[in-house]
Amino acid sequence: MIRKLKSPAKSQWNEIFVRPVIEENLKDGITQILMEVRKNGDEALIKYTERFDGVRLDDLRVGEKEIREAGALVPADLKKAILQAIGNISRYHSAQLPESMSVETMPGIKAYQVFRPIDKVGLYIPGGTAPLLSTLMMLGIPAKIAECPEIIVCTPPDSSGNIHPAILFIAAELGIRNIFKVGGAQAIAAMAYGTRTIPGVYKIFGPGNSFVTQAKELVQLDGVSIDMPAGPSELLVYADKSAHPDFIASDLLSQAEHGPDSQVILVTDDEDMLERTDQAIRKQLEDLPRKQIAVQALENSCLIHEPDLEKAFELINAYAPEHLILACKDPRDKVSLVSNAGSIFLGSWSAEAIGDYAAGPNHTLPTNHHARAYSGVSVQTFMKRISVQEVTAEGLLHIGQTVETLAASEELVGHQRAVSIRRAYLEKR
Repeated sequence: MIRKLKSPAKSQWNEIFVRPVIEENLKDGITQILMEVRKNGDEALIKYTERFDGVRLDDLRVGEKEIREAGALVPADLKKAILQAIGNISRYHSAQLPESMSVETMPGIKAYQVFRPIDKVGLYIPGGTAPLLSTLMMLGIPAKIAECPEIIVCTPPDSSGNIHPAILFIAAELGIRNIFKVGGAQAIAAMAYGTRTIPGVYKIFGPGNSFVTQAKELVQLDGVSIDMPAGPSELLVYADKSAHPDFIASDLLSQAEHGPDSQVILVTDDEDMLERTDQAIRKQLEDLPRKQIAVQALENSCLIHEPDLEKAFELINAYAPEHLILACKDPRDKVSLVSNAGSIFLGSWSAEAIGDYAAGPNHTLPTNHHARAYSGVSVQTFMKRISVQEVTAEGLLHIGQTVETLAASEELVGHQRAVSIRRAYLEKR
């Protein structure tokens, strides 16, 4: 079911860590969806919603009445949990608001940096086998803190044409009203290109399956920005003999149940821990409601025995996990060994699921090796950094000759002249 490997050689790492990937022949289908939505708009969205979600909709927009009535359908304990999570996530992300800066690079030359929210953002909230209501909190909260003027939400309907009431309750709590019943690649197309009902946006956020991830990457070619490549979930646990195999197994299965294309990995310096974790996985699988999904994900996964600490973390950084749990003695001391990870969880009590829902940091994270170069979503992901430069007459005289020399070296006479004309004018005064 799940592979066991003993101190694999570096030459094997690329093969071991291959993520489940979208089949090449499916890309043509995704491209076709994008093109049809761009051409036919709402008509195409209604067609694809009927095909993929099994419901034909007369109206893609969630009405105000639906939003208002959703609150009564959410159990009190779930409302309480949602509100506590909103509080933690809001506190964490509010602390991320950037401050403007100013520096005088030389007399008469000042450089500023200011931040502005992205005007139009689209949030994709996956549905599929389970509605990810937590994702709306993780995306909607930083978007609101960044003060984005227009926030669009797309999420697939169920077979009755409804959106999970908790998603609508969260949207109401966050003051988000533009919610649309559309999912998959067609939702990405709608937000990228706009339709009669769904406004186009400048940047699209949110995780999804391979189809959604591929669609996001393709619309970038048409000038629409995305948060990051965020595809199927993945988790790597590093454990020593101080860890608890039942805890590790539960963490691995919590991510494996996301979808058949998820991937989970254990790296441990203790061979007995590997065997005990394998047994715990098998036991916990027995009554897991999403067992069949988890089993498929485990076929993409592995348990690795690596006794050498340096090699273990070299392997971890090469994999660049979306989520990394350090279930070991003195986990804080190991953070310095990590250079590539979306989010790190310290110690045996830091279940990854807590980060998924309510600890505070964002759970929209880079996958598929992209943690080597990308960070998770933050308030700044919803903002633009703009530089401002101010040069006085004094500053131009200080810097003029330097710029003219550099422009001349690149044979850009127009650049050179833009400064020399000003300098000549000042020198004649």
